[in-house]
Amino acid sequence: AFYVSGQLLTEDYYVANKLLKGFIGSSHLDTNSRLCMASTVAGHKRAFGEDVVPGCYEDLELADLLVLVGSNLAWAHPVLFQRMQAAREKYPAKKIVVIDPRRTATADSADLFLPLKPGTDVALFSGLLSYLAKAGYIDHEFTRQHCQGLQQALDTASCWQDLSQLAAYCDLSLVELTEFFQWFAKCPRTVTVFSQGVNQAQNGTDKVNAIINVHLATGRIGKPGACPFSVTGQPNAMGGREVGALANQLAGHLRFPAELAGIDPVPEAEWQSLQQFWRAPALVTQGGYTAVDLFVAIGRGEIKAVWIMATNPVVSMPQADLVKQSLARCELVIVSDIYQDTDTVALADIVFPALGFAEKDGTVTNSERRISRQRAFLAPPGEARADWQIICQLAKAL
Repeated sequence: AFYVSGQLLTEDYYVANKLLKGFIGSSHLDTNSRLCMASTVAGHKRAFGEDVVPGCYEDLELADLLVLVGSNLAWAHPVLFQRMQAAREKYPAKKIVVIDPRRTATADSADLFLPLKPGTDVALFSGLLSYLAKAGYIDHEFTRQHCQGLQQALDTASCWQDLSQLAAYCDLSLVELTEFFQWFAKCPRTVTVFSQGVNQAQNGTDKVNAIINVHLATGRIGKPGACPFSVTGQPNAMGGREVGALANQLAGHLRFPAELAGIDPVPEAEWQSLQQFWRAPALVTQGGYTAVDLFVAIGRGEIKAVWIMATNPVVSMPQADLVKQSLARCELVIVSDIYQDTDTVALADIVFPALGFAEKDGTVTNSERRISRQRAFLAPPGEARADWQIICQLAKAL
């Protein structure tokens, strides 16, 4: 197995994916981006049929209303936060709503702060959808042309149409809840920014779709200043998604044959196109273990070798003690890192010295899918190599 990281460049991600899935013949490659982005990937696929991003950073400046859900933008995305603040200084009428159980630095700058009870996001946005339908804000022309299942969504959301009941469930004041709903209804140019508070939850995908549904139902999508917008939790989570560095994906957003059964007239076509392009005799035909399940499989001895790149799962994974026990039992643990001493390196049989951010040369892709060219400004120290070079040297040896 390979357990890789959003700290890798897209080129590193790509060759790791190619080696393991195309030539070694194992699909057990997943990334710490799974922890921050998998819910959005699944939500996008459920809503749009593809993992696509329906907005861009410029929309933050063009919107009249910014709704931040489970996002402490001030700390986690400080450049974006400064851009948002500069836009509000330029356009004082712009409103910001922050929805988060915690009062964060981001909440301190909000016009309206909703400290909802943890886990009640789906109810809140279902109630908003029901309110918008009742108040006549559904864009029926847009939904007729571009959407399916509107009535089913409205029927499902109708159980939260009583605002008093909803406010009590979310542990919010009725006045603040009503004010938020009214602002949303009256601002066609609305951007809903969501991040880890939405994604890292047991029902994260449902949270994502509850947000997207509100935008679809009102036609607030694909227009300047109007979109649901997920901001990623890793510097190159998006680059990894583009080259298939998730256990349930192939490169280029291509899908496994089993996923296309009954949908595509030739379900093997996507898989075959990649196999031919890579000239990969052992290209896997189905997905592998995702992050948490991967370490469970290592613990029970099913996976006997794991290569961990640019991440420290003994500290950062859920059920960290389980991860530590699994790696202690594993026959071969390889770690590529820039640090000599981490909790994960302590369990490694082989450690490769990799390059750090300032020493790397390649590309990353940000939340709006803009590709940035990154050039090294420090020389490689000692025997350190780029992750893609280490992977390629191993591939040549094999």
